[in-house]
Parts: sequence; structure tokens; C-alpha cells
Amino acid sequence: MRYLTFLQALHESLAPSTYLEIGIRNGDSLALARCRSVGIDPAYHLTAEVDCDLALFRTVSDEYFSRPEPLAPFGGKHVDLAFIDGLHLFEFALRDFIYVERHCAPTGVIVFDDVFPRTVDEAARDRHTRAWTGDVFKVLQVLQRFRPDLLCLRVGTQPTGLLLVTGLDPGSTVLTERYDEIVAEYVRADPQDVPDDILTRVAAQPPARVLDSPVWSALRAARDAGRSGEGFRREVAEIVRTSLGVTTGAAAASSAG
Repeated sequence: MRYLTFLQALHESLAPSTYLEIGIRNGDSLALARCRSVGIDPAYHLTAEVDCDLALFRTVSDEYFSRPEPLAPFGGKHVDLAFIDGLHLFEFALRDFIYVERHCAPTGVIVFDDVFPRTVDEAARDRHTRAWTGDVFKVLQVLQRFRPDLLCLRVGTQPTGLLLVTGLDPGSTVLTERYDEIVAEYVRADPQDVPDDILTRVAAQPPARVLDSPVWSALRAARDAGRSGEGFRREVAEIVRTSLGVTTGAAAASSAG
């Protein structure tokens, strides 16, 4: 399944009231939104037909989130669904996650693109291939290690996979406080050491199975009811465990078979 097909179905299942996208390029993924949306990209060139209440910002995410009120375009509402597809370098993707989680609803979902490079060359930090993921795949390793409270799902979409993160905690400061330490440890010169489970996708969830999980309707219902907290997070984790065979913390390292 192509990633845009998956994202369209995810929009339909979650029915978010707010959507944020970092790295909009020509707008193909932004065009899937049907709610109040914000697009952030310093060099976007829209060619896709977009049909939503949209605010575009021709800037980098660092600048956007340094604004006094990043949620102002949403009328103060938190982000229900976000797609991170900006610079294909680990430290920027991680920083984007920190920014976005801080402004997400606890019931929100954050999606990363390009977590499954198909070759070591494709994962290089210094781009030298036509198709390029960079070292975004390291975000998964960091979330598993430093944020075991999150639910992370690898999805085997084409061409280069997605990582879905939910069970969010907007109040968490772990990644912010340890950001410099993490970057110093994980940023390495090419060639990148890409784990075999990334290159082979052995732990990836089949896209259709992920879409069929009741977790999305549960998140939607919880959002509409204003639910949050540890009890809610445990319920979501149990739904993911029973429907997809993965558990909190090491969720993305388990296979549904």
C-alpha cells in the first residue's frame, strides 16, 4: 500500500479537527486533509488541489514553533493529527517531534515518513541517491529508549514506510532535557549503521491490518469525550496489544506476524 493511500484512510478513521504538516512540498499529503490545517515548509510549491481550511507558513519549524502562539491558526485547539516529513536528518525530525507533541492533544497521533530506508546509501546523511530517507530511522530507536511510555507502530507502506506514534504526553520534558546528549550520541558520519530489522522491514505492521485496528475509533471517541490520563493510555495500549500484537515501549520492535 502506498503511503498516501494509508494516510487518506487514517484521516478518515480519526476524523481530526486539526491537522499539522511539516514539509509539505507540492501538497500531495496536505491535500488529504478535510479539517483546519497548518502547513510548514520554507520552500513549498503547491501543485496538488487542497480542499480544507488552510494556513501556510513559508518558514522552518524552529521559527514557527518559536512564535508566542503556535496554535493560534487552530483557534487555540491542540493538534489531533500531524505528519512530519521535513528535513531528512535525525536531529531535525526529533526536534519536530518534540515541538509537535508539546502542542498535541493526548489523543493525538504523530506520523513520521521515511523510516524504512531500503539501502544504506538511501539512509546517508549526505544525499547522493535519487530516493533518499536520510537517517530519520533513528527516531524510532530514541523513542523506544527514552520514551517507553509511547506507543510506536512501524507500518510497511511503500516506498519507505511510516512510523505512527500515539499515547502522547504533551507535558513530557525528557527529550527536551536530553536533546543535546541524544544528538551527540546518534549523529554519526556516513555510512550509517542501519539495523537489519529496518532494511528488511521484519517488524513492520501490514498497512491494512493497522488501519483495521479499533485503536483509531477508540482515540476518536476519547478525543470527543475529552479523555486523557494514565487510565486512557493503558486502555489504548491494551487495544494495540490485542489488535496488533505489540506492546508499549517495544511496540515497534514486535511483529504481528
